[in-house]
Amino acid sequence: MSNDLQLKQSVLDELNWEPSVNSAHIGVTASDGVITLTGNVGSYSEKHAAETAALRVKDVRGVAEEIEVKLPFDVKHGDAEIAEAALHRLAWDTSVPKDAVKVTVNDGWMTLTGDVGWHFQKDAAADSVRTLWGVTGVSNNVAIKPRPNAGDIKADIMGALTRSWFKPEHVDVTAANGKVTLTGKVNNWSERQIAGNTAWAAPGVSAVTNDIRVS
Repeated sequence: MSNDLQLKQSVLDELNWEPSVNSAHIGVTASDGVITLTGNVGSYSEKHAAETAALRVKDVRGVAEEIEVKLPFDVKHGDAEIAEAALHRLAWDTSVPKDAVKVTVNDGWMTLTGDVGWHFQKDAAADSVRTLWGVTGVSNNVAIKPRPNAGDIKADIMGALTRSWFKPEHVDVTAANGKVTLTGKVNNWSERQIAGNTAWAAPGVSAVTNDIRVS
């Protein structure tokens, strides 16, 4: 594994490489594979892009994201205006069920609530509003509606993992009442994320706890 100094430099290089991020005002520290991002950016979408870029770097085990969103002085949108724009954006997103997601905004921080049938729909809602001007953060509290008679969730997830590249001995799955827990060990954060997304894709899953360790 790269030492922390090398890892810090790799993350800095990746932030410089990412065209949607202005890395000039972002600080990076590394400790035992965990990256801390500090500083400020001009939008919430840029903040999210910085975190995503850091997680792409090999040997990063986790990211503590402490970046502050400082909106440009010429961006003057009130909470009501931001909420209205978010509702319009959600209404045009085919991945979000009609009228399923509610929006509240407080000082630019947006909270999403409601119920959807799939995790990808919950993610799509946050993705739709993240890039709106004036948004300083998003709390995605949309719930996944449980499905009765979902079948053998554990077997379905293990089958999907095996169809990709995961070996059964690397990841373990437990499931009860639609709630799934993943444990085991993978080589990088991307693999951990793939396992989590695979679990969320199983019919009947209402919650996923991803306890997979990055070695």
